[in-house]
Amino acid sequence: MKKSDVELDGFRAYLLEKGKREKTVEDYVRHIANFHKWLQSEGGDLANLTRYDIQQYVKHLQNKGNKATTLNLKFSAIVAYARYIGQSHLVENIQRPEIRHTRHISPKSLPKNDRNRLFRELERSGNLRSIAIAYTLLYTGLRVSELVALNRSDIHNGERSGHVIVRDGKGGIARTVPLPSEARYHLRRYLETRKDSDPALFLSNFKKRISIRAVQRIFEKLGVHPHMLRHTYGRELVSSGIDIATVAELMGHSDVNITRRYAAPSLKDIEEAVEKTFG
Repeated sequence: MKKSDVELDGFRAYLLEKGKREKTVEDYVRHIANFHKWLQSEGGDLANLTRYDIQQYVKHLQNKGNKATTLNLKFSAIVAYARYIGQSHLVENIQRPEIRHTRHISPKSLPKNDRNRLFRELERSGNLRSIAIAYTLLYTGLRVSELVALNRSDIHNGERSGHVIVRDGKGGIARTVPLPSEARYHLRRYLETRKDSDPALFLSNFKKRISIRAVQRIFEKLGVHPHMLRHTYGRELVSSGIDIATVAELMGHSDVNITRRYAAPSLKDIEEAVEKTFG
């Protein structure tokens, strides 16, 4: 085993002891492994880390086109690693790109015509799993990471009502979300095709629990990002008059201000208003 492997194993154990979620731990370890590869290519090493190395790596990521949000996630992993080795001073005053917040514009959701096209094309494909995934995402507002983690036992699918239990949402927040009849119908149809005993709600083509990437690929083929279904869910609830606090609870937001974005006009709304005024 290489020395760097031993260091990463120790870092992983340190993060778990600090109570970090498993997915966060794996992301941080991956980011540090990539940082280590870059260091080696530049003649550096994790064992002899310097503040200069970290600043140069940040510049390297910027030059590669990493957005501020992506870069800051990778920097957070380096901050955790610096604490792990007892050298927090290495990450002090590191220059990073500023994250610009645009909370005054609603996140991009799917217009009704695009929604109709999406479900029409999915239904024509005849793929019951893809159809069930799309209806579940749109009608519950789940994150893709939450969807792939679901087990069959998390779905309560009655004739007149139903709900889905999200046991480990973002930030460790558990919640129960109503499951509308259309989503229940398509889930029931998909599950009727399953002859296995795997607890996972959705399986891949290889009969394993489906991955986030596999779900993303389903929608990429249709020109849609799956997270847009979540944004559509939030926007539709707010537009229907559901109070912000309830929408925040349904969507698993720890900060109600994140939910308030769905009450803001979308970029399309603004464009149409400007066109109507000046066009």
